[in-house]
Amino acid sequence: MSSTARTRGTPSGRGGLPQAISDSWLVTWRNLKRIPRIPELAIFAILQSIMFVLLFAFVFGGAIPIPGYEGNPNAYREFLMPGIFAQTVVFASGTTAIGMTADVSQGIMDRFRSLPMARSAVLTGRAVSDIVYNAMITVVLVLSGLAVGWTVHTGIGSFLAGFALLMLFTFAMSWLGIWMGLNVPTVEVAQQVIFTILFPITFLSNVFVPPHASMAWNHWIAESLLAAVAGASVGCQTVTP
Repeated sequence: MSSTARTRGTPSGRGGLPQAISDSWLVTWRNLKRIPRIPELAIFAILQSIMFVLLFAFVFGGAIPIPGYEGNPNAYREFLMPGIFAQTVVFASGTTAIGMTADVSQGIMDRFRSLPMARSAVLTGRAVSDIVYNAMITVVLVLSGLAVGWTVHTGIGSFLAGFALLMLFTFAMSWLGIWMGLNVPTVEVAQQVIFTILFPITFLSNVFVPPHASMAWNHWIAESLLAAVAGASVGCQTVTP
């Protein structure tokens, strides 16, 4: 009986932050191992992002002028790519929501609760694995962007800083996906929630169309979203040591 109690409790010599970090890493590794086992997840996520790049760059790009760059054929493609990076991260949070809902409905979360592990590890491990997963997809998107005419005009330091900010945004969106996944009853409902919440975030922003080219109310929404992102960026710079 004492052995059973010890198994269900916290192992001796562990606990607190060290155990939470160790358990989070184990859950992160568990989530990352799904990528080679189910390669279709990454393949179709990459193909979807590349599809958006090609469709908007070559189908709509000629009809959407960028102020001050009307004679530059690559202007819209360079305007588009940062938005595609952000959109990919936003849509990836939908995959997180579906994964969390599946874990709950299949009883995996109940199994985790019965183990002597930190409860925060399940959620933290999911968020950290999303950063690694989206970093790999972003590298592919960078290569596809370079192929269609997108160019890095700043130094390598600014580029890496922008990449780090995108990963910080990935971490934030992962928690949104976790919250959605834990608050819907089935995977089918999670899929509907994704389209209801995530699509307006991208198409009401200035990802695909400059704010001046949209309607007045949409212009206001896009400017508000842009100001929020800029404020978050300034806040990150302020707390940087």
